[in-house]
Amino acid sequence: MIQVKSLKFNYPKRKTILDNINLEFVPGNIYGLFGRNGEGKSTLMKLMCGLLFPKTGACQIFDQPTSARTVKGLQDSFIVPEDFELSPLRIATYAKVNGAFYPKFSFEQFHHLIKEFHLDLQDFIPTLSFGQQKKVLIAFGIATNTKLLLMDEPTNGLDIPSKSQFRKIIAEAVDKGKCIIIATHQVRDLHSLINHLVILDQARVILDQSLSAVSNTLWFGKPPQGISEPILFSESSFGGKVVLPRNERHETEVDLELLFNAALARPEEINHILKTAHHEPAV
Repeated sequence: MIQVKSLKFNYPKRKTILDNINLEFVPGNIYGLFGRNGEGKSTLMKLMCGLLFPKTGACQIFDQPTSARTVKGLQDSFIVPEDFELSPLRIATYAKVNGAFYPKFSFEQFHHLIKEFHLDLQDFIPTLSFGQQKKVLIAFGIATNTKLLLMDEPTNGLDIPSKSQFRKIIAEAVDKGKCIIIATHQVRDLHSLINHLVILDQARVILDQSLSAVSNTLWFGKPPQGISEPILFSESSFGGKVVLPRNERHETEVDLELLFNAALARPEEINHILKTAHHEPAV
């Protein structure tokens, strides 16, 4: 669906923000695009929907350059940006006016999602808080039923109950024909939601793996007594939790935040053991 090949990008008179990026995003998955602030997550999102153009390399959607902004590409992709300004309309009117641009838009689904978020179709958008307006945009994005749904920091501005609602709604929205990519630095917000992880650091991809591969290869938890093998990563702030090669140990739930910090601190070691276990070339 989305192919990124040897992509390089920088803003005018600034250092390279993305360098030799190679990624592929396929339908049926919810991707977590992680990285510290300023590492190019938002930029990559804009490149994938044609709002920015690569300096070198390519970014394609449905086998066409995203920069071409074809009718098919625009009708079958939607981005929920981190910063936005919605039209001063009632929610129902906003959906009616903008939904017309998306052939698969479902007003019934939109209404259901608005109710899930405890809003009303007759609410006047400018009177809503930032978090409430974000809920409107998230509901609209899902109701477009596009094959590609991009979300940049979607949980910013949402309270804790709303974040739980968000995870539930996204989990229900994915199907075999849809690809959802969520960019965030708030790793905990995507716990138990994503099934594939991409981490950016210092302008490059340092990790690109499915969560099942991570679970099959790495072990997360407090170090077993009498452990003799080297610890891949440890962090006292997690209650003494460590990352170890799984080997013959029982499978553990992937600790996304611990994995993220491990990949940032020791990218070569984490990437090597994951790639070696699956006989893949290292990133």
